[in-house]
Amino acid sequence: MDKPRVVLGVSGGIAAYKACELLRRLTESGHDVRVVPTDSALHFVGEATWSALSGHPVSTRVWDDVHQVPHVRIGQQADLVVVAPATADTLARAAHGLADDLLTNTLLTARCPVVFAPAMHTEMWEHPATRENVATLRRRGCLVIEPAVGRLTGADTGKGRLPDPAEIFEFCRRVLARGALAAQDAADLAGRHVVVSAGGTREPLDPVRFLGNRSSGKQGYALARAALARGARVTLVSANAALPGPAGADVVAVGTALQLREAVLKAAADADAVVMAAAVADFRPAAYAAGKIKKKDGQEPAPVALVRNPDVLAELSASRPRPGQVVVGFAAETDDVLANGRAKLARKGCDLLVVNEVGERLTFGAEENEAVVLDRDGAETPVPYGPKDALADVVWDLVVRRW
Repeated sequence: MDKPRVVLGVSGGIAAYKACELLRRLTESGHDVRVVPTDSALHFVGEATWSALSGHPVSTRVWDDVHQVPHVRIGQQADLVVVAPATADTLARAAHGLADDLLTNTLLTARCPVVFAPAMHTEMWEHPATRENVATLRRRGCLVIEPAVGRLTGADTGKGRLPDPAEIFEFCRRVLARGALAAQDAADLAGRHVVVSAGGTREPLDPVRFLGNRSSGKQGYALARAALARGARVTLVSANAALPGPAGADVVAVGTALQLREAVLKAAADADAVVMAAAVADFRPAAYAAGKIKKKDGQEPAPVALVRNPDVLAELSASRPRPGQVVVGFAAETDDVLANGRAKLARKGCDLLVVNEVGERLTFGAEENEAVVLDRDGAETPVPYGPKDALADVVWDLVVRRW
């Protein structure tokens, strides 16, 4: 009775088989899932499969079990409705308020967050009719995940691929985690473009060696996922993070601090907020050895001369390419954490600075974090030790407050 109730709508596209993996992840993580397919979806995955995996009877029609009024009750009782895959036809019917089957009736009666994960050919996704339907749904507060780029049906490749089911699950988990707040305003970042940097830069010394750091990128990816679940368009500048791209994010892979600077400044040109969660190297080798540096018997290695990298956070804070842009920095400290953080906030000129203590076995690579968010106005918001997702939502709450 206490399980979150999720309605999984499945429309008739070849990606319908991937919804089985999403269903499995939802049920195994403790959600009560009711599958509502369209008639077309049953051409790809049969009714018996959905019933067996969900533990509930499956129907596409409003006339089954009429005494239970399923076309009203299913949507009314849901904590989340997710449609994956959502075809161009389903998006169009949802945008225009049609109610000719059980799924579209459910969408009209749902008062909970509604998530669409589109999947279709590139030409269909880019068609003005589809773009207008997506804009309409987003304007009404629905969360429409940007499709992935990759192999489509047949030999076609392009944007329109269903995001990985694991990432759709993470998206849904983040929406559900906001609970009652999400029901009131599931998309408080809707219409906003945010840029998040994540991971750690690597500065090449020779073809096989580099100077780097221990950042895994997990906090930056948590920030990206949280923003996506709140309706934002997200550009994720990822530096050497071995993590799957969050569903719907525009991921820009970079390696060095100079590459990260270029990507962040380009994306920040029309961004409402920039969160610099990446660990950017302060220095890089002054010279790059074209061949592997060899050790020589009886000789000590030559010193490695370093030069400063550009200070991307300070540059962003000073330039503010878009009026009202909120800039958030991160400070990884090993001692005098708050004192160093306050000094860095004043030096960098950003609006918010997330200060946390780091070490060989602390923060980097962990699933949890503890921090204090410093505001340039003097406020301090402590975030107790807990999942990095929780810190991510606190950061976005403070950004929204500034807007």
